[in-house]
Amino acid sequence: MKEQHKQTLLLLGFTAIFTGYLSVWLPGPGAGLSFLGIEMGEWFKFLGLGARRDLFYLPPVTLALMLIVWTMTWPSKGWRAWEVRALAVLISLLAFPAVEDITGSVREQYILRVILIGIVVLTALLSGFWRLSTKQKRLPWILLAALGIVGALLPTWIYSVVRPFVSHIMGVSIGIGLGVWLSGVGHLLVTAVSLMQFTIARSTSPVPTRKT
Repeated sequence: MKEQHKQTLLLLGFTAIFTGYLSVWLPGPGAGLSFLGIEMGEWFKFLGLGARRDLFYLPPVTLALMLIVWTMTWPSKGWRAWEVRALAVLISLLAFPAVEDITGSVREQYILRVILIGIVVLTALLSGFWRLSTKQKRLPWILLAALGIVGALLPTWIYSVVRPFVSHIMGVSIGIGLGVWLSGVGHLLVTAVSLMQFTIARSTSPVPTRKT
């Protein structure tokens, strides 16, 4: 597969994740009872889901981290790379709690999300100054693959856990919204391309020679 095609597939994966998060995850019986991915965590706050609802905020965080790590694979890391990193930080802010939540009496419920966004910001800064050695060229691809797996599995798992509960409350069968599929497929597509690139980088890496 040509390099240009692989980059196109990665962009398709990133776009699917972003579009999926802003699409319907929970297709309820009416418009007012259907929820987008970005709304899922906030809605389940009232259903006693606890800290597990933070998993609904993972897609913008994993997407942001993947965009940042992706720039580390670029041969040229100029202003375009910094623009993508800035975009990644903005995307991660979709998971940022409301000001009244992080300043209220239950602020400890939102610490993890703030920490995750902090990790995104720190990664964006460090990635701009980290020059990969020849041995480290494969590292970004394995990180992208790992982030893709995490982003595909955990939000999908928590949705599968709460779906029967919501079906019971609403008294109707609840399906799987388009957003869940887009997010999952997008993450898995990034994982597949990254593993392919990792394999290629591994097979083409120079074999160290022993000095006699």
